[in-house]
Amino acid sequence: MNSFTYSRADAVATAVRETTADPVAKFIAGGTNLLDLMKENVERPGHLVDITRLPLHQIETLPEGGLRLGALMTNAQTAYHPEVERRYPLLSKTILAGATAQLRNMATDGGNLLQRTRCYYFYDTATPCNKREPGTGCSAVGGYNRIHAILGTSEHCIATHPSDMAVALAALKAVVNVTGPDGERSIELADFHRLPGDEPQYDNTLRPGELITSIDLPAQGFAEHYTYLKLRDRASYAFALVSVAVGLDMDGDTIREARIALGGVAHKPWRKPEAEALLHGQPATKENFRQVAEALVQGAKGYSSNTFKIELAKRAIVRALQLAVDMQQPSPAL
Repeated sequence: MNSFTYSRADAVATAVRETTADPVAKFIAGGTNLLDLMKENVERPGHLVDITRLPLHQIETLPEGGLRLGALMTNAQTAYHPEVERRYPLLSKTILAGATAQLRNMATDGGNLLQRTRCYYFYDTATPCNKREPGTGCSAVGGYNRIHAILGTSEHCIATHPSDMAVALAALKAVVNVTGPDGERSIELADFHRLPGDEPQYDNTLRPGELITSIDLPAQGFAEHYTYLKLRDRASYAFALVSVAVGLDMDGDTIREARIALGGVAHKPWRKPEAEALLHGQPATKENFRQVAEALVQGAKGYSSNTFKIELAKRAIVRALQLAVDMQQPSPAL
């Protein structure tokens, strides 16, 4: 690990000012991902700005009926918050499907969105990686790529985003609020994370110095028909090969509205509103579920070791939709 300096911010403006003034500075809160990256010499910040004492530790009801999650709420606090459990059980269940209890007690909601890929080559500084060192190449394209992306890839990167929580937030159409040197702005979650394109070193659309302050959930939480299906190599504490977050608004056996987000398959949580629309006003049948699964995965590209993910994703979508209709939840992680 490289040497670095450290300071503790007492206000959002102070934290933003410190990181804006120092191009090698990073915010740190729970540190559950950043510290690992520093130990592996993947991230080498020259200065850390501790934001844990900023007043971003609350969950508040919004005037229009939604919920605002403070960016420094831990994953555990959010998952077990009574209002989240009652109104947004999809988010609660999804958070509990990720990481260990110890990590959920430390990881923050804002930090969860910013965690970086778990691509083996990204972590291995002895191998070329465009995300770590732009222009060096992508070792995963021609290497062992079983866990890698099948959607939204480019010749420069086929890494996946590892977050479970972000998949549920995508299905819920959450909004990320940030503060930076140019003031405050809000970013729809669909626009927060990036596809790799020609610049895979950038995971999201944050500008230099910007800090996530909160995450807004809309009033519609799909509390009556939802599920999070996570397929992985072992039953607990593993990243998703494919995951599916589903929220349905139903009138009897008819689907009024459907939200479907996929994890483990792309550089960002994967949604296609035009595919979801195929279910609107339609009966909840397996035939209709298969149709939307085909549409969601259309254009998928497998590589040498991960082609199986294409069919796995289709089957997972159908299964998750049926679970949401029947309100049966997959077995919880151990």
